[in-house]
Amino acid sequence: MAVFAQISLGVHDCDRAAAFWIAALDWVRRPPRWPGDDWIVIEPPPGQPGAPIAMDDSGSPAPEFPRIHLDLRAGDDGLDAEVQRLIALGATRVDWPFYPAPGERHPDEPPFVVLADPEGNRFCVAA
Repeated sequence: MAVFAQISLGVHDCDRAAAFWIAALDWVRRPPRWPGDDWIVIEPPPGQPGAPIAMDDSGSPAPEFPRIHLDLRAGDDGLDAEVQRLIALGATRVDWPFYPAPGERHPDEPPFVVLADPEGNRFCVAA
């Protein structure tokens, strides 16, 4: 059975994207695989679960309505605090017309906020 080896994320500024995601997730940068390897790969610290995220120059802008995105869980400090922390790191809020307003959600669906990383890649943060 196949498993995720890594998630590849297209960016324009690999160093900026890596700095954001390292701070956002509290992950570490993997050493280059060989001399001249320009992919930046970040991964969880040893013993923590998660598929690594590789970043490379995509040469194209982030789509306004991507077909795939990352979902993050806010953690113990709560949704509002986590969203504010991520914004302070360089994320921006995204008006997302495809999700129901908070009062229109199913009662079992946790609240979430759509953000974009400094490269424009969309991601959600859920309570």
